[in-house]
Amino acid sequence: MAIDLNTLSAKELDSLITKAKKRKTVLKKRKPLSTVRSRLTALAKAEGYTIDELFGTAAQGRIAKPARAPRKTAGTKVPPKYRNTANPEQTWTGRGKQPRWLAEEVAKGRKPEEFLIG
Repeated sequence: MAIDLNTLSAKELDSLITKAKKRKTVLKKRKPLSTVRSRLTALAKAEGYTIDELFGTAAQGRIAKPARAPRKTAGTKVPPKYRNTANPEQTWTGRGKQPRWLAEEVAKGRKPEEFLIG
C-alpha cells in the first residue's frame, strides 16, 4: 500500500499519523510471534495433538488452505452448439476459448449465431 504523501492535505496527514500511532501501539502490545507459536505447540502437545493435526500441513509457518471440492460438472460431456459450415466435422460446445475457425469467421463480420446447430 503506497501512499503519496505529497498529495495529502495537512488534515489528511494528521489523520494518517493518528491512525499509524494507534496501529503501532496495538502492535507493541502483542507478544512476539515465537512466544505465541511455542505456547500453541505446548498446548496442543499437552492435549495429545500436533500442530499439523490441528491446522493442516504448514508450509514455512503458513497454514495450508483446505482443498477445494471438485465441481459437480467436472468431466461431463456437453453436446456441441456450433458447427463450421465449411467443415461440418468442426464443432464447438460454446465453452472455453473460441476455436480458430469461428474466430476467423467472426473477424470477417459473421455472427456466432449463424453457426448454431439446429
